[in-house]
Amino acid sequence: MNQERIYQVLLGPHVSEKATMVAETNRQYVFKVRLDANKLEIKKAVESLFNVQVTAVNTTVTKGKSKRFGRSLGRRSDFKKAYVALKEGFDLDFTGAAE
Repeated sequence: MNQERIYQVLLGPHVSEKATMVAETNRQYVFKVRLDANKLEIKKAVESLFNVQVTAVNTTVTKGKSKRFGRSLGRRSDFKKAYVALKEGFDLDFTGAAE
């Protein structure tokens, strides 16, 4: 996997109540990823960008909702989430707080 693809796979962290609870209890972190990314690409991207070791990657595709915009109907885009489990002793910090 080339360096350019590594930067394209991860779109950003997914921040929600469920993602926060999963991070606290299971040491899993949730990322929004490209729809065409596979588990191996996600694993390599997280390991190279954050210098951590990944034990497992689970993915889910969330279908976009149908919404109304005034009189017209619209549809939100589908997106893919990756639940990334880290090995014991590794941690990610998205808050940017200095320790």
